[in-house]
Amino acid sequence: MNPAERLIRAADRAQQRFTPPAFVFAVVKKYGDDNGGVLAANLTYSDFISLFPLLLVLTTALGLIAAGNEAFRQAATSAVASQFPLIGNELTGNVHQLRQSSVIGLIIGLAGLLWGASGLAQAGLFTMVQVWNLPGPARPGYLPRLGRALLFFCVLVANLIVTIPLVALSASGGRGLSFAALVTAIQASVNSGMYLAGFRVLTPRGVPTRDLVRGAVIAGILWTALQAGGAYLVRHYLHSDSVYGVFATVLGLVAWLYLAVQIMVYCAEINVVLARRLWPRAVVQPPLTEADRASLALQALANQRREEQQIRVTFGDREAGAEAPGTTPQTPADISPPAARRGD
Repeated sequence: MNPAERLIRAADRAQQRFTPPAFVFAVVKKYGDDNGGVLAANLTYSDFISLFPLLLVLTTALGLIAAGNEAFRQAATSAVASQFPLIGNELTGNVHQLRQSSVIGLIIGLAGLLWGASGLAQAGLFTMVQVWNLPGPARPGYLPRLGRALLFFCVLVANLIVTIPLVALSASGGRGLSFAALVTAIQASVNSGMYLAGFRVLTPRGVPTRDLVRGAVIAGILWTALQAGGAYLVRHYLHSDSVYGVFATVLGLVAWLYLAVQIMVYCAEINVVLARRLWPRAVVQPPLTEADRASLALQALANQRREEQQIRVTFGDREAGAEAPGTTPQTPADISPPAARRGD
């Protein structure tokens, strides 16, 4: 064993002995096992191409519903812009109301835009079943996915409705530190609730809601911190009225969406690692830890596509006569939720 490997193995043994570093490394390792970068890129792309249709639907709906209430329309637009502190004003300022002489044509156009925006929810559903390593028979079918896409759109609308008074509250006269801390705490709580609702809609029903709470709380706090950091940069270092061009706006939007998606995927991985206790993981292999075996088994069992297909995972590195613990799945039926039927 060379000195470099000896040093790495010593660090590996140290991180496995202490829960905080072992847990963090397990989340990062699980993210890599699931090709989290590919999932995040796919979700960012879907988010990007869905955002403008969603904004078009929003501005058109506001034009119809709040035609006589300019203050409410401005508050709703500000709530959307607050989600993207660096480029929010430019983004919302370049999306204008859809105008059609025919009401039927307007309805058909909006329905088409909503259908296209459902791709975001479909990408989110795919991300969650991959993160939870669910076998094919346990994954939602086509019609349930459409229903969940509609529910996810409702979650986005609810998030906007709740954000409007929060934006008005933060823009009010109170400038004290305690007031700012109170507003931030409320925003973090609301964001955590919205992440929990989003996780619940996008994750198959067999996964208990209690297994989604901790990741949602962490995601809400991280997203609130990211928004606060962006708003701080705008106030102190960037000029909100400066124009950097369409190209820079698009790059800023993609970067911001990617950060938001990374928060979502990593926090979903946190839920899985906690629920299935997938730590400690080994940096250098062999030997494998039991969490390594469980993770490898989940990767293999997730490839089941039909109930008639039989898959069983065993490991040859255990001592003779040693039995696999219940936390390490051997068949698709051992994965929670079980791959017993399709449709949820």
